[in-house]
Amino acid sequence: MNYPAFISETRGRSRALAKLVPDAMKGFGALSQAVKQDAALGYKEKEFVALGIAIGIRCEPCIAFHVETLVKAGATREELGDVLAMAIQMGGGPAVMYAGKALECWDQLTAA
Repeated sequence: MNYPAFISETRGRSRALAKLVPDAMKGFGALSQAVKQDAALGYKEKEFVALGIAIGIRCEPCIAFHVETLVKAGATREELGDVLAMAIQMGGGPAVMYAGKALECWDQLTAA
């Protein structure tokens, strides 16, 4: 899969949805911003939690967006590996498959 293109296409679908149901999407956006404020956990740690959940529920668009955010937040491939290992431990075989997708996305988004 070409993750940069996939992310772009998914953003396009989200923009179309925002035009159809603007209040719902604004509410979701406000919730997303509110929960990402630094508190006991920092922004990057919260994104790692979100990625683990995305792998567990097998949401490929969520995986792509959270990996992209983690790249921008300065996460390392080694940190990603720790999170992928925990997701595999918690999710078994299906998590192995989706953790591989997260790693492929990371490698595409960080390729020079």
